[in-house]
Amino acid sequence: MSRIPALLAAALAASGLTVLAGATPAAAATCPTTASGGASVPFRTVEAECSATNGSAVGPDYTQASLASEASGRQAVRITTGQYVEFTLPAAANSINVHYSVPDGSSGRLTVLVNGTRLALPVTSRYSYVDTGWIPGAKTHHFFDDTRLLLGQNLAAGAKVRVQADSGDVGQATIDLADFEQVGGAGTKPANALSVTDYGATANDSSDDSQAFRTALSAARSQGREVWVPPGRFEIGSALQIDQTTVRGAGQWYTVLHGNNIFNNGSASGNIKLYDFAVFGDVTERNDGSPDNAFHGVLGTGSVVSGLWIQDTKCGLWLMNGASSNLTIENNRILDTQADGVNFDGAVTNSTLRNNYLRNNGDDGLALWSNGQADSGNSLLNNTVVQPNLANGIALYGGSNNTVSGNLVQDTNALGGGYLVANRFNSVPLSGTVTLANNTALRAGALDPNWQFGVGALWFDARDQAITGVTIRVTGFTAIQSPYEAIQFIDGNGQGKQIQGITLDGVSVQGAGTFVAQSQTQGSVSISNLTASGVGVTGTYNCPYPASIPRMTFGGSGNSGWSGTWGDCSTWPAPNSGPPQPPQSGTNLARGKAISASGSQGGFPPSNANDGDANSYWESTNNAFPQTLTVDLGAAASISKVTLKLPPSSAWGARTQTVTISASTDGGSYTTLVGSRGYAFDPASGNTASVSFTATSQRFVRLTFTGNTGWPAGQVSEFEVAAA
Repeated sequence: MSRIPALLAAALAASGLTVLAGATPAAAATCPTTASGGASVPFRTVEAECSATNGSAVGPDYTQASLASEASGRQAVRITTGQYVEFTLPAAANSINVHYSVPDGSSGRLTVLVNGTRLALPVTSRYSYVDTGWIPGAKTHHFFDDTRLLLGQNLAAGAKVRVQADSGDVGQATIDLADFEQVGGAGTKPANALSVTDYGATANDSSDDSQAFRTALSAARSQGREVWVPPGRFEIGSALQIDQTTVRGAGQWYTVLHGNNIFNNGSASGNIKLYDFAVFGDVTERNDGSPDNAFHGVLGTGSVVSGLWIQDTKCGLWLMNGASSNLTIENNRILDTQADGVNFDGAVTNSTLRNNYLRNNGDDGLALWSNGQADSGNSLLNNTVVQPNLANGIALYGGSNNTVSGNLVQDTNALGGGYLVANRFNSVPLSGTVTLANNTALRAGALDPNWQFGVGALWFDARDQAITGVTIRVTGFTAIQSPYEAIQFIDGNGQGKQIQGITLDGVSVQGAGTFVAQSQTQGSVSISNLTASGVGVTGTYNCPYPASIPRMTFGGSGNSGWSGTWGDCSTWPAPNSGPPQPPQSGTNLARGKAISASGSQGGFPPSNANDGDANSYWESTNNAFPQTLTVDLGAAASISKVTLKLPPSSAWGARTQTVTISASTDGGSYTTLVGSRGYAFDPASGNTASVSFTATSQRFVRLTFTGNTGWPAGQVSEFEVAAA
């Protein structure tokens, strides 16, 4: 075993890496699974837990009100004074935006180290640790915030950027991730535009620029010209009204409007255009009686909101007060809001929400709430919603003929799921055709603190009225690592109202903590061509409430991987339910998994080699080397060690077995992890041998035996594969 460090050092040197004296920084935890889809964004995200650090891992944890539960991937890295996270850039960048948390009541800075240059990164808990006691089941939440910085230099892919806690910085911070972006130059004033500075606005001071903006807006509308807002921060102390006017900034990294409610329209005819600036609020608590939103009210007809960065307001855009139609809301970044990212609060029609990126919203990320009047004919296309921490990623509350397509929702938290279609909150009931196509949910769903059972990655709720008289079509839906069920049907009021008219076709469930489908009400739905793997409990939970009503009828065909129905409706499954979490380092991933051999001696099958019983063993066909023993871990996992055991009885004399260890991601092509070598087994020391290797992501691990000094066959009582 003493040869392993030397061999590892040689391998690292051959690959161009340096072996450092002392403790070598390493990734803090297993990198979370990622998924494609959603918005196309100008930045690249790097998770802290996938980066070099001398800090400590936080998570994984799905428990409501835990810090890790609100992190992307449910993992992060905690640093204290003298510690750091070192990010490696996946692409060229000149800026950083860090998603972080600091202890309640603390503010200050962290240090960003770039090529020997130290930059101050401001951090604060001011917008975190939110309490909403009037929302049943809510706990203190909203732990993270974002802080951004231009680095002052252009960095190439592969460059290193450290976020660290130096002396004089905050004493503790939790780093979730960093976004890296190559920010272009500031935009310039269009030839026909009126600058707010010509009307008395002054950048980067504490004076209130609201009146200057009002005057500029009035002049621009009367003259048919644009309003130009140059680089700098402008204070908007009282809300602006806007109609038939364009406001353009120099870019979301350059032009900042600072205020809790920048625009507030009681009415508007439309043709409002908002382009290329940032809105930074100072909303420290959620007050639903105050319009603390970047835009509040009505946009009218034909308006556009594009290229905005909205942060630390209550909501990004809350559309109400009248009809809005033919809107385009696109390419926006909406972060750290106390409530919804975007809400169509009734009477919004034929409008498009596309290519928006939302993270850490305190309620629904994107919501169509048909409040009083139906939202109809709208399209939610290719948006990304990450970590809404008190509701759903994307929610349709009533409405007609709306489409949700190409979106990605990940890491949702309590009181919501990934995608919701519901008759809820007194909405105009669902009608017409509702389409959900090619959407993805990653680690979406949660344990509801009121119900004490899981909420689905995709769920349907007949809380206010039965879901009938509507056609709901779901195609191409992918649910990955759902903490609880993948798909759910429920009457949230527990009255057993009907759910009808839903068809799901072409669904992929890749890991579910409990069930593929969970129904708690009556009705009939059709599910076809659904494939499932990694199901935690069994295929279906079909226990209506109240118990006196009929069970849900499931139709459809072409399904695979999710047979079985939970049998005892008087109990809720616990043994294998709950969030699937990445294995901790050292966890034996091979125990109980599918295992096969090239041959075996009668009475000593390959299943004996990973049954957890060191006294039972596999023995290969005698006198027939080479022989193989292969375990399927069920899914690709990061592994770094193999341990082999023989029965501990002293009757097993010492022996040496010659083994090659190889692995595969697909079960077809194998790569050698550890070349052929002899492993000594001695009952005096437990009859155990192990070998470590550089962490690698593999699904199949194979042992190839070519010799045994104690018996003419391969022999293993326990074949263990350790998680990295």
